Amino acid sequence: MFGKGVRPKEISDRRRCTTVLYEDRPKMRRLVQAALEAAGRQGANTKQAVVMGYCFGGTVTLEAARSGAPFAGFATFHGGLSTPPGQDYSRTKGKVLILHGAADSHITMDDFAVLGKELEAHKIEHEMIAYGGAPHGFTVFGSDSYREDADHKSWSRFLEFLATTIR
Repeated sequence: MFGKGVRPKEISDRRRCTTVLYEDRPKMRRLVQAALEAAGRQGANTKQAVVMGYCFGGTVTLEAARSGAPFAGFATFHGGLSTPPGQDYSRTKGKVLILHGAADSHITMDDFAVLGKELEAHKIEHEMIAYGGAPHGFTVFGSDSYREDADHKSWSRFLEFLATTIR
């Protein structure tokens, strides 16, 4: 997501790169579009594709959804859920799946509820699941945040989402 040849290894470098994209949403969208085009050139069926992401990648996923990107679906695992000023889901074309930790102190259940209202207001087909006791990063194996049950359940639901979204 950071562009060709940009592969930050240190957390401070990753944060710097994500901050640049949080502050430049058009660039974030251009990078997603470039990835779609590159996948198409390599033979991927980009008409039947789902964008998915974890954490920052989940934020990027919802940015792609709001942009009107031509994907069948969008799925996010413990991703950022807030909508930047001036954006909405009026251009969203695919289904949306939100997999969230109910104990996430970074992205709260209030944020979760606001997103649900936004998706409803724009009549976007969606499903939102909150896993009780799961903090932010509940899928990060080996971390203090890892919650095996929520990780397994969210992955199973994602696989079902793929099976019903891409045909």
